[in-house]
Amino acid sequence: MRLDDERPSDNIEDRRGEGGFGGGFGFPRGRRIPVRFPQGRGVRRGGFGLGTLVILFVLAWFLGINPLALLGGLTGGGGPAIPVPQEEAQNAPAPHDTASRRAADAGKIFVAKVLGTTERTWQRIFRDQLHMRYQPPRLVLFSGAVRSACGIAAAAMGPFYCPLDRKVYIDLSFYRDMREKLGAGGDFAQAYVIAHEVGHHVQNLLGIAEKVMRQRQRLPRARANALSVRMELQADCFAGVWGHDNRHLLERGDLEEALNAAAAIGDDRLQRRTQGYVVPESFTHGTSEQRVRWFRRGFESGDIRACDTFSARRL
Repeated sequence: MRLDDERPSDNIEDRRGEGGFGGGFGFPRGRRIPVRFPQGRGVRRGGFGLGTLVILFVLAWFLGINPLALLGGLTGGGGPAIPVPQEEAQNAPAPHDTASRRAADAGKIFVAKVLGTTERTWQRIFRDQLHMRYQPPRLVLFSGAVRSACGIAAAAMGPFYCPLDRKVYIDLSFYRDMREKLGAGGDFAQAYVIAHEVGHHVQNLLGIAEKVMRQRQRLPRARANALSVRMELQADCFAGVWGHDNRHLLERGDLEEALNAAAAIGDDRLQRRTQGYVVPESFTHGTSEQRVRWFRRGFESGDIRACDTFSARRL
């Protein structure tokens, strides 16, 4: 990607080295947000409170469960966790190492510039197509574990979006795991991960996230998982829309990097890798083929109306 001339975002929080217990733990209520997927020019508005989510998270704390697990992948993440051997974590470079510090600074700059491109893309789309004002998310860099409004999360679960505080969380070591364990390297592959999580933020602003959560609570697990798949594939499609809007930044091979990353974190491929067999009813993010197809659909169309996975007969 050609990012040298891109303006970095200021919406970055660097919490690396703080551990998972910094900051407060709360459930911000925020304003009411739309609940219908946009069709045509208008967006019907509505909404409901987050009291149910509060109960779920409090229950999770008493049971010792990661609160994000109760969402069944609703808040995003590239896919199931990539196992990291304990000895590898222990042998990771110390944060005070000069080379590591330089790499960390470069990683922060890269993330800030990619986030800046998402802000400009979605500001334009919200203004011109939805006649709404885009409110960009903040992106939190962390290492090891982090406390969010959705609970404490470990780096092993991968990047995620918390709808309660409207923040994207990422441990940059995930990129190393993508490259070394999944063979999904490249700067555009890394940018795709950020764009996917920002796609969940767009879903939150448009009310899609709340609507899906409300529906999932009434469904048996297999059907709730299937709904989560549609949610994740739409975020992939939104990432493709972002890619379409930033085609001028791409270099030879960049698109293939993103498509390879989407395929590498499909539920079917990760399940075969980690357990040797596939359980389709447990999928929460979609197969490799589906993730590639929906990212490509957004990339080729550049139109968020092409991303209505909830009405699609074929995923």
